[in-house]
Amino acid sequence: GTLIAYLQGLEPKFNAYIQDRLFVVPAAGDVPRSLTDKLDRAVMSYAFTGDAAAMAIAVEDDGTIYPARVDLASGAITRQVPAGRFVVSALTSGGGHTSLLQSSDNALAEVYALEGGQLRKLTAHNDAFLSELILGAVEDIRFKSKDGTEIHGLIVKPPFFVPGRKYPTVLWIHGGPNGQDEHSLALDGYQFEPQMFAAKGFVVLRVNYRGGSGRGGAFARAIFADWGHKEVEDLLAGVDRLVALGIADKERLVIGGWSYGGILTDYTIATDRRFKVAISGAGSGNQLSTYGSDEYILQYNNELGTPWSNTALWLKVSYPFFHADRIHTPTLFMGGDKDFNVPITGGEQMYQALRTLGVPTQLVVYPGQHHVFTRPSFVKDLAERMSAWIDRYIPH
Repeated sequence: GTLIAYLQGLEPKFNAYIQDRLFVVPAAGDVPRSLTDKLDRAVMSYAFTGDAAAMAIAVEDDGTIYPARVDLASGAITRQVPAGRFVVSALTSGGGHTSLLQSSDNALAEVYALEGGQLRKLTAHNDAFLSELILGAVEDIRFKSKDGTEIHGLIVKPPFFVPGRKYPTVLWIHGGPNGQDEHSLALDGYQFEPQMFAAKGFVVLRVNYRGGSGRGGAFARAIFADWGHKEVEDLLAGVDRLVALGIADKERLVIGGWSYGGILTDYTIATDRRFKVAISGAGSGNQLSTYGSDEYILQYNNELGTPWSNTALWLKVSYPFFHADRIHTPTLFMGGDKDFNVPITGGEQMYQALRTLGVPTQLVVYPGQHHVFTRPSFVKDLAERMSAWIDRYIPH
């Protein structure tokens, strides 16, 4: 009861590149003290231990999230379990015990006890359901981007993958850009798609491009005020790597994503023509139109400056719309009409641009839905429409 713990982000100009640090401040009032300045990774969850001598934290790190302990006296940070391909999505501590939620590539989140550097499973709510599924195997991939930067990602293979065979491939892009593709099985929100596409016979490539988290502050800030450049190079380098490995069929490539994944889809198809079909969910290509209509005014003013004082930069990061004539990829645009995160205007403008240019396109607007859909019939429709759109253009 003597300390208050909280997370604090970086300075406003880096607001979009979340690298939350853990602070404590005396409840009676005093100067706050940072506990994780030297960590260079985001803290995702935290709790005081039962003896109040330390804090249990969840640390985002290169496709995983692991539990660690922060000693309140010395500030020493200690990983609590051996490194592994899993994600800790929440933790709590009390009465001398620490429990957490853990998921992995083939397991949905369950409750575990953290005891003596090991995890002991306490619940099995999803085991019966998962026993009915055949999931695609998930593998790590490493490759060099255009400028030599090492990029990490994940490959999801079809359940009955045959080595040596070339597969139609989906480049599925995570949102954010802060955030990461993780070793976690998620069948909700917009993380369901990789296993869905794999079940249809596609290899799915998930690239942790620059601008995302899990690789430190410098990696995240690499795209500062330069959107649609290094991220696109990272994405294309990942596709090149899968083609070179003989896994991806370069004649059957798909690109898509939701949120910043949709935005990067627009950037990428305005840069490269290799993709046969695209899905841009809750995205935008004309960033000028987002000023004052979405929730990112703090970021815009501090990272890009105002449109009237820095017009050239705003036009530069809006190139998918202002150079829409570079796009030849059939594209499905989707979103919710109540989305104030990335308003549906972003999809509507790109749809109208491609329609005007004679590029095959479709726009689907879901009434009453926000950034992540919650109405079950619409969630089902979303999955079915994406699959049907891909099937129009990719024989498999």
